[in-house]
Amino acid sequence: MTTASTATPALLARREGGVLVLTNNNEAARNALSPDFYLGLTAALKEAATDPAVGAMVLTGAGGHFCSGGDLRRIATRRDQPVEKRRELLEGLHDLVRALRDCPKPVVAAVEGAAAGAGLSLALACDMLVAARNAAFSVAYVKVGLSPDGGATAFLAEHLSRQLLTELCLTGDRVSGERMQQLGLVNRLAEPGDALAQAIALAAQLADGPLQAMASIKSLCRAAYDNSLEAQLDMEAELMVQAQATPESAEGIAAFLEKRPANYLALRR
Repeated sequence: MTTASTATPALLARREGGVLVLTNNNEAARNALSPDFYLGLTAALKEAATDPAVGAMVLTGAGGHFCSGGDLRRIATRRDQPVEKRRELLEGLHDLVRALRDCPKPVVAAVEGAAAGAGLSLALACDMLVAARNAAFSVAYVKVGLSPDGGATAFLAEHLSRQLLTELCLTGDRVSGERMQQLGLVNRLAEPGDALAQAIALAAQLADGPLQAMASIKSLCRAAYDNSLEAQLDMEAELMVQAQATPESAEGIAAFLEKRPANYLALRR
């Protein structure tokens, strides 16, 4: 069931059952980013984290594009500002990336059209990514004399060799959704126009799951790229012993033994 939409100038939000769909709503500028969007999406993630009716989220863009990156007209005005002020403004984007990383519930990106610059960073900051075959990803900063931000180099380095990472960043060349899947950066490939529907279907599958266990799994997956084996074993052990005593594991194990579907939604009421 789809509930009524609510809107801010920069962000649209609507519910599809247990899935919260969040849409970057700056269609005239191919969803270029703004401080209002940073604040709106960060607040929406924080609210959804404690809303028992929301099990997962989808992040997408209006009008056939995910996000064209930073607003260059706005960025051009920063050259005369003190470096401290420029850093403060940049932290709006970086705080949003941290909010996506730290959100305890799964966030799925649905990418059609362009995901360029910081738009690429936001797509890769999500837990999973569904992209149209012809979507165009690019680390486009070099085209306008800038260097990457938003964690783009960190996210890409989790999948790419240094040589390929350097090529993408130094050329700013576009990479198709199909190629991004081949490189391991895209979970599901969709036909043009179908990325959002597929992302909502994937998020709906996740939304019925055990929220506490999924939050722990997200933490483990994020930490695995930085931790030593010993540190990861310790983290897994700590979270496993906690999970063994939760109502979620009681329900999941009982459902398995009784050969019935687990009902995790009942635990949220």
